[in-house]
Amino acid sequence: MHIFNLWNFTLAVCSLVFAAVLIALLIAMLRASARKRQAGLEPAPWEWSETRPEPSPESRAEAGHEAGHESSQEARTRRVVTGASIASVVLLFGLLLADVMTDRALSRLPVADALHLEMTGHQWWWEARYGRDSAGDAFAVANELHVPVGRPVVISLKADDVIHTFWVPNLHGKKDMIPGRDATIEFRADRAGTYRGQCAEFCGLEHALMAFSVVAEPPARYEAWAAHQREPAPQAVTDMHKRGEQLFTTGACANCHTVRGTSAAGLLGPDLTHLMSRPMLAAGTFDNTPANLAAWIAAPGSMKPGTSMPASRFSQQDMAALVAWLGTLQ
Repeated sequence: MHIFNLWNFTLAVCSLVFAAVLIALLIAMLRASARKRQAGLEPAPWEWSETRPEPSPESRAEAGHEAGHESSQEARTRRVVTGASIASVVLLFGLLLADVMTDRALSRLPVADALHLEMTGHQWWWEARYGRDSAGDAFAVANELHVPVGRPVVISLKADDVIHTFWVPNLHGKKDMIPGRDATIEFRADRAGTYRGQCAEFCGLEHALMAFSVVAEPPARYEAWAAHQREPAPQAVTDMHKRGEQLFTTGACANCHTVRGTSAAGLLGPDLTHLMSRPMLAAGTFDNTPANLAAWIAAPGSMKPGTSMPASRFSQQDMAALVAWLGTLQ
């Protein structure tokens, strides 16, 4: 709410200034045109022709008379410019003061009974780890956060490779994530909804495709989500699913990814235990559908150039089995 109020105040001030500048420009243009017409130096718009008549002696005399008033007009112009400059400085200081007050209000948010988690920025995806608590074991998700509405959230921020910046505009300001340094950010979502987050520090080729989402939901729904995330992957039942699991756990996939409940325990890539519960793939790059998933496995570089995930070659039947098994990771 503090950030929302700051945004409304900033938008109102900037809109008023923009409107005032346009109005002043329009008035200046109209007055300049009127003066020239009165002096006979410029015909009215409907009097333009290819040959412009020379101003008459009377017009020149009137123009000279008008020149006598230039000094008073210049003085008036200086007063207007000075007043506008002073108003601009006052408004800028007002915006600065509002920004400082918003930052102080955010820093004073109570963090009692806060939800603590850790978020790490990688090239180019996000890893969120929810800590061990009385409700059960820790778990990890990729490129999304779920938080309970009305409860403070304290996030420990880390960077695995280069500098990243955590930024969810609707919930808080930016916070740098510097390798070797730990930082924290606190916020509270007062309304349920899905908020887009983005890396706000250029971190390489796929910086623009390094997004995540924050899902704020009622406490009961959040607890149900967290309880489900703590569960291991379901057991493969059909022959096709068993074939897909075998391809995953015995191939290169298991070197990078973890699927709890199987032998796959890789730590280089996202945890895929509940892969299909996520609406997006590749840090918000495309929808999480079986077709996109198969294309991503086969040629990730064509969908997200620069990604560190290598291409995997499977026959059509093996790819169908692998995607079918991944589809069970709800």
